[in-house]
Amino acid sequence: MNSVQQTNSQTVSSVTTTGITAKKEAENPQDRFLKLLVTQMKNQDPLKPLDNAEVTSQLAQISTVTGIDKLNTTLQLLTSDFEDSQSIAATEMIGHSAFVPGKSISLDGDGAIAGIELAQPVDQLTVTIFDSSGIAIRKIDRDAQPAGISTIGWDGMTDSGTQAANGDYTFAVSAKQDGKDIKINTLSFGSVNSVSHGEQGTLLDMGELGLVGLSNVKQVF
Repeated sequence: MNSVQQTNSQTVSSVTTTGITAKKEAENPQDRFLKLLVTQMKNQDPLKPLDNAEVTSQLAQISTVTGIDKLNTTLQLLTSDFEDSQSIAATEMIGHSAFVPGKSISLDGDGAIAGIELAQPVDQLTVTIFDSSGIAIRKIDRDAQPAGISTIGWDGMTDSGTQAANGDYTFAVSAKQDGKDIKINTLSFGSVNSVSHGEQGTLLDMGELGLVGLSNVKQVF
C-alpha cells in the first residue's frame, strides 16, 4: 500500500511539475516584457529616471514583435490548410493523364502524344523526334499554332517510311513568328498513378516521368 501511495505521489508531483513548466513556457512574451519593464522602473536611479520616449519606444517594439508572432502563426495555419486542400484535390487526378514539363514521348501501338505551350501565336512550327541514341528519326511540320497549350501527335512513322518500335523517345520543337524564333515549352504526357505529400509539397507519381509537383501540371485529361 505504501508503495502504491509513494508511486501515486511521485506521479502527481511529476504531472504538477510538468504543468508548471508548460505554463512558464507558454507565458506570453508581452507579459514577461512588462514584468521586466516594471522591475526596471522600480529599481531605476531616482536621479536618472527612464526617459518617457525610451519607455514608449520599448512598448511599441514589444507590440510589434507580438503582432508579428501572431501574424506568422496565422500564416502557418493558412499555409497548412491550403496544402492539405491541395493534396485532397490532387487525389482526384489519380487515373487521369496530364501534360507536365518534359521532353520525353512514349510510342505504343496507338501512336504517341506530347504537348507544347506557347506564350504567343506562331506561324511556323517544327517537331523533331529523336531515338535513344539522339538521332533524329522524324520531323513534323505543323501549321500556325495559337497561344496556349496544343497537342502534338506522332503516328510512329519515321522519315524513311518505316514504323518505329514501341518505346520511349525524346522530342524538340522550334517555332517562329514572322521569321523570329519564339520560346516554346515542351510537355510530356503521362498518367497519374498516386499522390503524396512531403516537404516539397504535393507530388504526383507519373511512372516513367517520375515525381512531378502539382504546380507543374499544365493540363489534365
